[in-house]
Amino acid sequence: MSDLKTKKKDDSVIDFINRVEDEQKRQDCHEIMEIMKGITGEEPKMWGNSMVGFGSYHYKYDSGREGDWFLTGFSPRKQKLSLYIMAGFSHCDALLANLGKYKTGKACLYIKRLEDINRDILKEMITSSVEMISEKYPKD
Repeated sequence: MSDLKTKKKDDSVIDFINRVEDEQKRQDCHEIMEIMKGITGEEPKMWGNSMVGFGSYHYKYDSGREGDWFLTGFSPRKQKLSLYIMAGFSHCDALLANLGKYKTGKACLYIKRLEDINRDILKEMITSSVEMISEKYPKD
């Protein structure tokens, strides 16, 4: 079984965000960082070279695969901002209907900029996801 390649690092989150070339995306990253920090009560940490995560949990699947991952996080990708909503979106239909302009993956919310979405709805989604993951994978 292979090890997870993306792990928590001690690199500076602020330095990482400040290297984002697009000014609006950089400002959005700072705001997202504050939103996620406020919801989780956790300091941001770098995960790999391009993801900012908050908190962590240990998972173990029936297959035996296990590892550590962040409760929520984000990454300033070239085209869009990726926000990691680890609980997924199956329980979020009503929230998504009022969120604004976005796309989703399995556990990723893709947005162009924060002004395109309703921040209060985003906060609800992040809070709900963090609560769901914390209940599913309680700390010992």
